[in-house]
Amino acid sequence: MRFCPDRIIIIGDHMVHSELMEETDKLLANLPPWTRQPTQSATYPHAFVEAAVAAGASRQGVLESAALSQADLAGLEEPGGLVSLRSVIRIAAAVLVHTDDDSLGFACGQRMPLTAHGHLGYALMCADTPRQAIHILETYWHVRGRGALCTVHEETQRVFLELLPEVDSPARVQQMLFSAMLTSIFKGIEFLLPQAPITVEFWLQYDFSLRPGTDMASLPPVRLGMPRVGIALEGDLTILDAPLQTANPEGLRAALALCERESALSAAGSDVLRRVRTALVPGPDGYLSLEGLAQMLHMTPRTLRRRLQEQGYNYQQLLEDARRRDSAQLLRDPTLEIRRISEKLGYLNPANFTRAFKGWTGMSPREWRRQWENGG
Repeated sequence: MRFCPDRIIIIGDHMVHSELMEETDKLLANLPPWTRQPTQSATYPHAFVEAAVAAGASRQGVLESAALSQADLAGLEEPGGLVSLRSVIRIAAAVLVHTDDDSLGFACGQRMPLTAHGHLGYALMCADTPRQAIHILETYWHVRGRGALCTVHEETQRVFLELLPEVDSPARVQQMLFSAMLTSIFKGIEFLLPQAPITVEFWLQYDFSLRPGTDMASLPPVRLGMPRVGIALEGDLTILDAPLQTANPEGLRAALALCERESALSAAGSDVLRRVRTALVPGPDGYLSLEGLAQMLHMTPRTLRRRLQEQGYNYQQLLEDARRRDSAQLLRDPTLEIRRISEKLGYLNPANFTRAFKGWTGMSPREWRRQWENGG
């Protein structure tokens, strides 16, 4: 198996033109400069490569297809090493090319227990309660999870940990990265809450087919075609306030201090993006405008627009992401009419909401609500 510059990858006796690698290259060319810096723990791409090897791919072939820089290749091989986010995305794409297995992200996540997440993982283990651990995860996610944003939504009988893309990548690559992250989060939940009286579900946007022999028995149910990506916890959530057996106040203080240090040293460019995503929630008058967001963040609209562009985003993109996210929560309320939901999401015409929702999920809001009510 070898890598050729024209993106023809030879696997055994078969030649495969890798459109995925070409698409990845085009998107990477437009990513902000910080994605070139070595900010990612090599633990994660290393897990991708090892999962691909376990699935029958050649390690050398995957790395040659990923075409890493010498610095990132050295970081990947070094214990405790760091690589750039660009290289993480390229490795994920190469793994998909060499395995053609869109469900491999779950196997990658199985290789990432709490101990794989450095100081953040130790802080989660030392937390007083599961609820505090979830808050710590949301607060310090960015020190280990660049490339995705993690937001926690708490409801009466559900906690939803949502993942949102921080940078653009091909849909197949993004879903693989997100499925790995969700599985790793689930491994942490299993460790902290063994035999807890709650149900867990994975939510993913895109459909995929499981390869024969894929082991999903140890993972929760997966809902596909969802408007948002994340992990849903439902049931008696008072368990989240119960003391953890692994609680360690002294260890927690030390771990949080190290997380703070890592946070200060990490690139801060995505802070504005995180704050905008958090602020984009439907209020009595709909979502905040660009001008309203800028005022809240104490900057001019022009500066906010520029800061978002530096991250590869604009206001309209983030507004559509928020609408997609919030549409699912609103549709689960049977007392809300579709017309009222479209108004809350800022659509003057319900037909425009239906058209947008079909683009997100492949079904109309009524069809999605019916499927949800039937447990589909």
